[in-house]
Amino acid sequence: MAGVINLAYYQKKDWKRFLELIDDKESMYNTWKEWNKAYLKTKKDLASQGFIVNDFIVDLDELKKYCLAKAIKIDGKARAQFVSNR
Repeated sequence: MAGVINLAYYQKKDWKRFLELIDDKESMYNTWKEWNKAYLKTKKDLASQGFIVNDFIVDLDELKKYCLAKAIKIDGKARAQFVSNR
């Protein structure tokens, strides 16, 4: 077995706020639907490699607090750190 991975999951209801919060909007999908399609593909690909994939629902307030406490931008790297440290 390859291991367990927490994969950041953003709820549809939070998408607009998520885009307003992050510092790397230009590299993010414009719509939740586009993002979710890519998310599901990534999840399937990881599972096919033997990983157990957990949907980690990201609490945007917690993410913001985490990044502020570490004085880091809310970007892909920070989001990955946030999820992996949970």
